[in-house]
Amino acid sequence: MGYHLSDSRLASHVTLHQLQVFEVAARHGSYTRAAEELFLTQPTVSMQIKHLTKAVGMPLFEQVGKRLFLTQAGQELFKTCQEIFGRISQFEMSVANMKGLKQGCLKISVVTTAKYVVPRLLGPFCQRYPGVEISLKVTNHSGILERLSENKDDLYILSQVPDEPDVKAHQFLSNPLVVLANHDHPLVSEKNIPIQKLAEQPFITRESGSGTRSYVQKLFDQHNIKPMVKIELSSNEAIKQAIAGGLGISVLSRHTIALEGASGQIAVLDVEHFPIPCHWYVIHLAGKQLSVVAQAFLDYLKTEGKQIAEDTSW
Repeated sequence: MGYHLSDSRLASHVTLHQLQVFEVAARHGSYTRAAEELFLTQPTVSMQIKHLTKAVGMPLFEQVGKRLFLTQAGQELFKTCQEIFGRISQFEMSVANMKGLKQGCLKISVVTTAKYVVPRLLGPFCQRYPGVEISLKVTNHSGILERLSENKDDLYILSQVPDEPDVKAHQFLSNPLVVLANHDHPLVSEKNIPIQKLAEQPFITRESGSGTRSYVQKLFDQHNIKPMVKIELSSNEAIKQAIAGGLGISVLSRHTIALEGASGQIAVLDVEHFPIPCHWYVIHLAGKQLSVVAQAFLDYLKTEGKQIAEDTSW
């Protein structure tokens, strides 16, 4: 037996907001996660689901322990919600295409390091298309993969192209990783420093799940380097402050110090096998139909944006 909103009684008692709340709760299997994503309170989520359940006339969820599972009716409604929201998304895309680039919304997620460059790229793009609204999410590599798996954004900018899911990737900018130290550090004046010397220095590292950490760990493993980790930090800004405070050395993208200038407190060390040659990629799900706004920004990144970033980085 199917459950369809074409039933006049059901359609008259169900709101689009209730379906949105249900879809998110069903996707996460949690009222709490749904409340977080939708910026609602948990009682509000529970109430919306309660009203929807009453309208359907059958339970939509069953709770086993602390987890929620969809009933048969819930599974049918979840598929219906995906169809509805998919059609709405296609409609919005069609309208945006009709309007051209006069208005629209662009959702982008970027890895933490890219926040030093992407806002500078968005400036000229937004000046050209002032009607476009930008939603920019900054997170680490693991966060990007989670958002990608849930298809939350139009485009994603990161330094490691994932094996799963199937994506289209476009390399658009160099992202060299360099060794950084306080400008008073004894190694600043040395040239072609052996990489083994890094094992003798207090080392500041990014958190697990960081793309930068993954690249550095791979190089260190190749040369049997076991760094003396002094502290693990979750942001590049915190690491830069720790370096400036003399807590140790670290490896970050050169872009993170692009605005420091010659008078900054941080210097790049001349270490063999550095910089680590990395690149940023802009990616999207292979089966995703990009809106006219997203396609325009993708084309911009691969041409003018790339030139702007390279001219202003260092």
